[in-house]
Amino acid sequence: MADKILITGIQFYGYHGVSEEEQILGQQFLVDVELTLDLRPAASSDDLTQTVDYGDVVKQVTAIGRTRRFRLLEALAEATATDLLELDRVREVRVRVVKRAPPLPDVVGSAAVEIVRRRER
Repeated sequence: MADKILITGIQFYGYHGVSEEEQILGQQFLVDVELTLDLRPAASSDDLTQTVDYGDVVKQVTAIGRTRRFRLLEALAEATATDLLELDRVREVRVRVVKRAPPLPDVVGSAAVEIVRRRER
């Protein structure tokens, strides 16, 4: 199945990181989500109930990022993927979490992780 819903640039302020400073001060994060599902029912019916509501996905991602705390980006990405895999119709999810300003002396841009998880059959 090659049908996908792509949502990029989901932003939130969170308190994730290994250092105490990151846990106290927090910082901006970006999340990109790719959901794999069969989009034919929604395409033929033009009915929102036959697909995944993008607004609901954004709410789920930002709720995890704003209300929970993780030391590792990997753990934040895993929690997000696990939550999104519970949506009806979703068979696979790709989650990319970007720390926009990691507190590393030699990193100019950002640090990120990307994971792919499939629903157990």
